[in-house]
Amino acid sequence: MTPGSSGGHGLRRRTLLGSGVGAALAGSAAVLTAAGPAGPVAAAAEQTSPGSRTVAFYGDRQAGVTTPPQTHTRWVALDLARGSDLADLRRVLRMWTQDLARITQGVPPLADHTPELTLDPAHLSVTVGLGRSAFARLGRLDLAPPWLRELPSFATDALQDRWSGGDVVLQIGSSSLEATARVQRALVRAAGSTTTPRWTQAGHRGPSPEPSWATQRNAFGQVDGTVQPAVDGLDDDLLWRDASSGAWEHASTLVLRRVAMNLDTWEQLDPVAKEAAIGRRLADGAPLTGGGERTPPDLPATDADGLTVIDPSSHMARAMPREPWERFLRRPYSFEVPGADDVGTLTRAQTARSAHGLLFAAYCADAHRQYVPVQRRLAEADLLNIWTVTTGSTLVAVLPGVHPGEALGERVLDG
Repeated sequence: MTPGSSGGHGLRRRTLLGSGVGAALAGSAAVLTAAGPAGPVAAAAEQTSPGSRTVAFYGDRQAGVTTPPQTHTRWVALDLARGSDLADLRRVLRMWTQDLARITQGVPPLADHTPELTLDPAHLSVTVGLGRSAFARLGRLDLAPPWLRELPSFATDALQDRWSGGDVVLQIGSSSLEATARVQRALVRAAGSTTTPRWTQAGHRGPSPEPSWATQRNAFGQVDGTVQPAVDGLDDDLLWRDASSGAWEHASTLVLRRVAMNLDTWEQLDPVAKEAAIGRRLADGAPLTGGGERTPPDLPATDADGLTVIDPSSHMARAMPREPWERFLRRPYSFEVPGADDVGTLTRAQTARSAHGLLFAAYCADAHRQYVPVQRRLAEADLLNIWTVTTGSTLVAVLPGVHPGEALGERVLDG
């Protein structure tokens, strides 16, 4: 049965959710999550003792933004099918809310045929966002937040439709690769004929027994993600919408960029040339002006010949914030296309089809104020542009969180 089919348990479940019985099921799902597991499946779940391997689902804000990055993450974009209306979208979000309240805590979703696979959530978090195109497709741009505007084009872009856009975007993170695949399948199946798949992009980080904000190395060997806003509340104004946003309070913005990387020509460089392009030492990520990874760079410093130690066109120099608000939270992941072979001297056009690259996920309160100025500087003169091409771009509003009895998007789609 295809994800868009309407037979079997999917039809019965969607029919029930549109009735009073559906409301009863939703209520029992919330009670089950709040009160704890019950019954044979729950007994098995207790035996696995997931404990700290669960990520809280309910709260003012969705998990997956300030949640420490898991080893595996996949982003899934869906488009609303022709003829879908606001009620259809709200129904899908309500179903997803009920499923996620259970599956993130190690309790199988309703009508699950293989509940054994859900018992260990492995730090699972799922984050749901809506693109401006969703509101346009529904003819309800009046419901779209004013800060959800499409990104401008950048000089280094070679965007492809197969990696860009999307009405609804899911970010599925877990310590288990199997869990991300399974949850993707379950959520797409639950959406049924209301949506059609647009793209899936899967990324990975260095192996770690627990999710962590520790910096990672990308495919260039570069330490990535050194300068970050605080995730303990001190920089909430950079990450989340405040009360002035009304129903969108506690929302955020996701910018996802797919960056193809030319490893062949990069690997022909010596370490000195690589460090000059990055602006940091490869060994430990410290700026070329000295210190450790967290040491602020001395951008004006010059060497004995009067040349700046850190090239003004290096990646770090261009990415450094010029204003206090030019900061955003990054969750970078590497990607590799299985079975592809791009060894050889690649042209820029061929680099756009490279099998290796970076899924650059940035979260912020306002992408146009925080992200766009930095990306413009990078597009203008970043030395790394010689070896990279941006082939995908997506911007979505991350929905506010939910509390028991609520559904994702309920407040912002109340139109």
